[in-house]
Amino acid sequence: MGDLREPLKELTSCGLPEALEVMGERWSFMILRASFNGLHHFEEFLTELGIARNILSNRLAKLVEHGILNREPCPDDKRRIEYRLTEKGFDLLPAMLSLRQWGQKYGVEIEENPVLVDQADRLPIGPVSILAHDGRILGPQDLWLTEPENVGLRADGSRAKSGKVIGIGDIAAARKAQAAQ
Repeated sequence: MGDLREPLKELTSCGLPEALEVMGERWSFMILRASFNGLHHFEEFLTELGIARNILSNRLAKLVEHGILNREPCPDDKRRIEYRLTEKGFDLLPAMLSLRQWGQKYGVEIEENPVLVDQADRLPIGPVSILAHDGRILGPQDLWLTEPENVGLRADGSRAKSGKVIGIGDIAAARKAQAAQ
């Protein structure tokens, strides 16, 4: 990954320690998965996950504290509380899917049921990938660490300019080219 290495002793120079501080244990991920599956109430989490009440309470509080879930009174019964994913919580979906796919690939043989599919064509989703800014799928050999002031500086000394950044619903360039063949 280039001539540079991340400063591994400096926990503040990387987002991974921060993410692990918030999400780095099983129950936080299981609560998040349940939230993606439409659960909103304490009792639903308790029943569906089989988690101890005190652990659930602790993990929900931590997820709320870190802005992953919002804690709100139910519109129809102000005495009941709902836990709803925030934008920050929804942004964890690719990480969740990536971990799920990794577990399916390297864990015990698990038949996916139900199958997670694309809503448009009802076919299974593809593997979560590392994408370049323009949608090219990258592998480990394509990754490089550089100083912030050298972003865009190529090996030959020329500077790359950012093109159109892909967004939700865009077709990654590599997939589009592959389909055209």
